[in-house]
Amino acid sequence: MKKVDLKGTRTITITTIIFFFLLLTGISNQVNAQQKKVVQLSGIILGTDSTSGLPGVHVYVPKRQDGTTSNYLGFFSLPVLVGDSVVFSAIGYKRQSYIVPDMNKQVTVVVEMVTDTTYLETITIMPFPTEEIFKEAVLALNLPADEEVDEDMLNQELLTLMMRSAPIDAQTNYKYYMDQVIYQQQYRYGPRPNPFLNPFNWAKFIRSLKKKKN
Repeated sequence: MKKVDLKGTRTITITTIIFFFLLLTGISNQVNAQQKKVVQLSGIILGTDSTSGLPGVHVYVPKRQDGTTSNYLGFFSLPVLVGDSVVFSAIGYKRQSYIVPDMNKQVTVVVEMVTDTTYLETITIMPFPTEEIFKEAVLALNLPADEEVDEDMLNQELLTLMMRSAPIDAQTNYKYYMDQVIYQQQYRYGPRPNPFLNPFNWAKFIRSLKKKKN
């Protein structure tokens, strides 16, 4: 009577079952992946109170570790699967998420980012380590005595001469520059007028001479 090795048969049977189980699991996952529809997700990302797109926003799917960034116009386009959670993140804005719906092969969205404002506590920077030392330094400070004002420096004629000889300020300089630009645009395609040939200028000049004589 022959003896049958049951241990070897049992080992082969368990190995065969594990192999078929893993094979069926892989086939099931592949079938589920094939059943999910691929969607081309596109759109534009806007900032808070802005009509232009927000560039440099990260658009990614954490589950698949895939994503892209919005261009200089705020536009993006990314192939995703139905049910994916798409995350939008940028520095200075709150993170937002979007679940891809089962609609069409192409989905277009408009995402408005919300500003993430962080308020910090007020910090007072002083050149002294403590307030008491600062007070002692102020009390020990020797201020110069008030010097008498030279009345000759307040002469009206001298002040008028200083005002006339002083250079123009920024506002006057800007106004003069803009007047020159407008003047060049007005007479860009035609001859420029000669003020000496304008009769109204001569009339003003004659009236000014009469006033000086009187």
